Amino acid sequence: MASMAITRHDLTRRREQLQDLQRYLAVLEADHDGARAKLLGFRQRYLEALGPLMRELDELEAQLHQATAVLSDTLKRQGVEVPVPSAPRCKAWPEVPPLPEATPLPPEPTGPTADLPPPSLKTLYRRAAMRFHPDLAPSGPEREVCEQRMMVVNEAYANGDRSQLEKLLLAAGELPEKVIGGPADAVRAWLGLCEHMVQGRIRIVQAQMLLLQSLQMHELRIAVERAEAGGMRPLDIMAARLRAQIAERRQELYIGERVGGDARLAADFLRKRYQRLA
Repeated sequence: MASMAITRHDLTRRREQLQDLQRYLAVLEADHDGARAKLLGFRQRYLEALGPLMRELDELEAQLHQATAVLSDTLKRQGVEVPVPSAPRCKAWPEVPPLPEATPLPPEPTGPTADLPPPSLKTLYRRAAMRFHPDLAPSGPEREVCEQRMMVVNEAYANGDRSQLEKLLLAAGELPEKVIGGPADAVRAWLGLCEHMVQGRIRIVQAQMLLLQSLQMHELRIAVERAEAGGMRPLDIMAARLRAQIAERRQELYIGERVGGDARLAADFLRKRYQRLA
């Protein structure tokens, strides 16, 4: 069945709706880009302030693990079983993912001023077969996809389902005026496709924004900025704590490297370290 007629007023209204969607999308993308820029800026500031200290602490933890492994092997040979801490894992800051590239909207169809009659169901079937027939596709996954689509094409043709054939051809890139007639109907189909693409992009941007807000770095940025607004210097406090931990690990490493000759002291050292890391 041919598509219902559409008036010039309807086309104008649909164009305005598409423009509203595009403006809303632009706002969402700007909000996302601003939030991501803030995260990237905070990540850089955080790593500049604390990165060297965190790396030094990680190196000391690795040396301590090696020292405890030596002590544990020595005690096992002496028949003493003690819990051994697992190897430390360095915490890596997750990357801040960018938005995926947006698919550009297709150009608005153009054509003669007179409406084109819609092609017959048989013509649509032939066009679909030319696009989806598996014999025309290379072997592998692409052929399997074509086999599945051709099954849908055959079923739609057998059932006289013109809308299904139109949907498949439009999604495959056929010009709307060659699928449902035009130019008015072709413009309506183009508007519908554009609305669908913009709405899909809106969902992607919203999902990416939720992803940014779920990152631990986002929560830390909010907490640090609130503390700084209150006159505190949270990064300096964190740096002082890291330096204190580094001093403790250095002392612990010093002790661990020197208790190997005393089984009791070595076992006590390993138990305390296991309790601290548990």
